Amino acid sequence: MDKFKEIRPVVLGIAKKNNKVLVSEGYDKVKNETFYRCIGGGIEFLENSKDALKREYQEELNANIKIEEFLGIFENIFTYNGKNAHELILFYNVSIEDVDYKERYHVVDGDVETDASWIDIDKFINKKLKIYPEIVLVYLLIMNVAGFAVMGIDKYKAKMRKWRIPEKTLFGLSLLGGSA
Repeated sequence: MDKFKEIRPVVLGIAKKNNKVLVSEGYDKVKNETFYRCIGGGIEFLENSKDALKREYQEELNANIKIEEFLGIFENIFTYNGKNAHELILFYNVSIEDVDYKERYHVVDGDVETDASWIDIDKFINKKLKIYPEIVLVYLLIMNVAGFAVMGIDKYKAKMRKWRIPEKTLFGLSLLGGSA
């Protein structure tokens, strides 16, 4: 498949820990732009998206992941190095097993070598760094605001000695990426 002539099915995993997200660094020579993208890649014919995501993390980071919630599908039409591209991206929340956790990974993807690291989400929210596709930024922003709001409501209820938000709800929101 020529990824610049066909619609490409892609799966990306959003790995989040301590208000940081795991991303690999990319560079567009034509735009002279450094950008970041969550870890993942193409889904092969007859491969399901979860298996593809596990394979991509294993190939690129030599890391095992736990796939959590399916977050949705996004159509991504963009230009990279002067070539038009079209992807359908499936997103999942993922976590990296503790034994495979590193602050920085060296990524080898075909003939491209780069690094992946945990970067503070605020750097993307404050537009100091660019993340693609931008829908990832929207998700991270919404989840952080939601997490902050729910924690604030819980704190208020505690002060008022009212029935508090169940821990199960707080942990569930945290797993979805809503922890600050």
